Amino acid sequence: MKILIMGGTRFIGVYLTKILANRGHELVLFNRGNKPAPVDGIRQIHGDRTDGEQLKEKLSGETFDVIFDNNGRQLSDTKPLADVFNGKVKHFIYMSSAGVYLKSDQMPHVEGDATDPKSRHLGKYETETYLQKAGLPWTSIRPTYIYGPQNYNPLESWFFDRIVAGRPIPIPGNGLHITQLGHVKDLANAMAAVLGNETAIGEIYNISGDRFVTFDGLARAGAIAAGRSPDDLELIHYDPQQFDFGKRKAFPMRVQHFFADVHKAMNQLDWQPEYSLIDGLKDSFQNDYLAAGKDKAEVDFDLDDEIINAVKG
Repeated sequence: MKILIMGGTRFIGVYLTKILANRGHELVLFNRGNKPAPVDGIRQIHGDRTDGEQLKEKLSGETFDVIFDNNGRQLSDTKPLADVFNGKVKHFIYMSSAGVYLKSDQMPHVEGDATDPKSRHLGKYETETYLQKAGLPWTSIRPTYIYGPQNYNPLESWFFDRIVAGRPIPIPGNGLHITQLGHVKDLANAMAAVLGNETAIGEIYNISGDRFVTFDGLARAGAIAAGRSPDDLELIHYDPQQFDFGKRKAFPMRVQHFFADVHKAMNQLDWQPEYSLIDGLKDSFQNDYLAAGKDKAEVDFDLDDEIINAVKG
């Protein structure tokens, strides 16, 4: 198949590009040109996707069987792309987020759950709605937290920084909030599994690991991945409502239960996660955190100290 990938040179796009290239697909990447293609010989079209007129100018003369829209955040990002190729592609695969779900007493989230009109990911849901109304052969992917080598969000590295430094780890609440992480390679494999699957047209899929973990459990899993004893961790629990952090971020995850059921994807896409949480964290620690020298980087722990000093008095 001839496939257009929006992005393709950062994190998810790197993994997806390599998987699809290994399967013999003809790939074209559309991005700003700030990074090289992850596979030699792949054609790139450079442009700013947030400029609708520029996007139309650069892509209107192109033909593709499938489009992977990996980095559209708002409807305005994706609408010009969808409009150009409506009626011209076999499949339009959109990267959404499980962050669109409304906070619920009933967990895990399933694909039919209500969405949150105040979510910072509202643009993702609006895009899904537009793709459906426009009649495109679309599929939407809703990951929870994504981790793995080349992650540009400080998620697993936040824990590694404190574990490696031998510092206390400040965790909001009682440490029992349940969350969920999915390895980026597992996500990319699920996206690739959508190709050629007629069942996937018009469907939404939660994608993540198939098990859940508490905040405390995530810290302990990070310690194991880093070759430390989880019994040596000092976990400091605190009430975030008692602090005025302003725009500073004291913890890398939302302080609520946040996890989704992935069995629909497993059943309909013939896909399953390959990485357990600890194996995935080991992958991140060895092949990203240590490989990139992050263990030697200077880290600002001032906010941690503010929390710890307040808790310990």
